[in-house]
Amino acid sequence: MKKYLLVPVILIIFLIISFLYKDSYGFDITGLQPTAPYGVFSTFSAESLPKGKIAVSGDAEILFDPDFYRFLVKTAYGITNTIEFNMTIPYVYKWNDRIDGLEDIAIGLKHRFIDEGKYGPSIAYILNASIPSGRDEFSTDGRFGGGLIISKRVGPVKGHLNFFYEEPGKKDFKKEFILGAGLDFAAAHNVNILVELYSKKSHDSNNLDSMEGRVGYRIKAGEMIYTTIGGAFDIIHKDPTYRVMLSVTFLSPHKKKAIKKVYEEEE
Repeated sequence: MKKYLLVPVILIIFLIISFLYKDSYGFDITGLQPTAPYGVFSTFSAESLPKGKIAVSGDAEILFDPDFYRFLVKTAYGITNTIEFNMTIPYVYKWNDRIDGLEDIAIGLKHRFIDEGKYGPSIAYILNASIPSGRDEFSTDGRFGGGLIISKRVGPVKGHLNFFYEEPGKKDFKKEFILGAGLDFAAAHNVNILVELYSKKSHDSNNLDSMEGRVGYRIKAGEMIYTTIGGAFDIIHKDPTYRVMLSVTFLSPHKKKAIKKVYEEEE
């Protein structure tokens, strides 16, 4: 029965914060994003790459109302088995306004300081910052912040909770708060079903102004290749906005241990 408690706990959290929601229409800034399979869509897992291993991901998003494309290059590197470096480089093209450019480049360090036990979760924190590298329309002139990540696996289901705080570089912008919750269900040997609720108080608002539901699946297409496909919809607005997401991630291969065979000579 324990594995079924993950879903109602996440739903209760988002039902509570939905009462704080108010409309706002600021530009959706990307920020730091996880690489597969160490996250859902935007929700990080407390798991991290092994020491010396690298992940590189190419992502594409189509967003409607407002309408624009977003392209991401994401990378992660395992500094140790518990400390991971992350970087996200977002590029935006708004087809109605015919403008394009970089968003601020985000970097961060994730440190898992509690490993998952029989009953307890794994817990990690992230320290992150964004370099003021983006076009004015897509930038907050950099920012810095941090977050807490809680992950727990029960049977074939992994659950993740993220709490993030961001301080924008522009003084007239407001602080950002992000709450993400995701479920990663191993439906088959090479296929995982992904469900995520992602909510944000943006730099343009004093209130919670974005809550999005996301669903999709991740396929292990090769030994170290993951393809993620998903869709998202705003679960607060009466006229929902939509998002289509595609991601391909390449991980550096693990070294295979050589098996030594011992032969005995017959006398």
